[in-house]
Amino acid sequence: MKVAIFAGGFGTRLSEETAIRPKPMVEIGGRPIIWHIMKIFAHYGFKDFVVLGGYKVDYIRDYFLNYRGRSSDYTINLKTGVIDWVQSMGEDWNVTVLDTGDDVMTGGRLKKARFLLSDAPFCLTYGDGVSDVNITALVEAHLASDYWCTLTAVTQPGRYGALRLNKGSTQVKGFREKGPTDGGLINGGFFVCDPAVFEVIDNNQTTWENEPMTRMIELGKLGYFHHGGYWQSMDSLRDKMVLEAAWAEGAPWKVWQD
Repeated sequence: MKVAIFAGGFGTRLSEETAIRPKPMVEIGGRPIIWHIMKIFAHYGFKDFVVLGGYKVDYIRDYFLNYRGRSSDYTINLKTGVIDWVQSMGEDWNVTVLDTGDDVMTGGRLKKARFLLSDAPFCLTYGDGVSDVNITALVEAHLASDYWCTLTAVTQPGRYGALRLNKGSTQVKGFREKGPTDGGLINGGFFVCDPAVFEVIDNNQTTWENEPMTRMIELGKLGYFHHGGYWQSMDSLRDKMVLEAAWAEGAPWKVWQD
């Protein structure tokens, strides 16, 4: 199963970092946050990635093109360019980096990858959030349902809009504004999708979180998987500092072994 990752936005609320790099390349513990996300999926055996780039996509391309060289010890003949890999390190991942455009919204970015994702269910996530969610359990829950999309519902106080859920089932009924003391569940951004989701995305200016989800709710095709563990997004410099502190203390999203 492939994993699509949104990685093309401007990240304006983290402009201290994103003026020079796309948000998924902002580092936590010396590694881009997109690397942490990919390590989470790879831990569960999902190693085929489609990165939906846009803003400063060349930064992402260069990172993965040079990943082996950054991670390995080598001897290079500066005249011939021949490289002898003394200790070749890396990840057993397949990574496709797509330039989906600077001014394209999330739904439009996803639809541009349809030719890579339309033959089977796939995972989808944002390039700026980490969690210790059990990806295998999430995928199994989706495959056992008839939903077109299953999102991960997590608890997060504060500024996010909460989910309205159908009691007694795993169906999402809608979204609502959330108050600062509301302990309701929110969309945690880890999805499993069927190719049918492409039918509810209109064009480049479609936002994945708006019209497509509303349409799936109306059709009874949007479900949720409850995750009660760790989840944190990186929307601001403060969030980055929270993640850096968590990494120094052991990183609760670090489900993989070094």
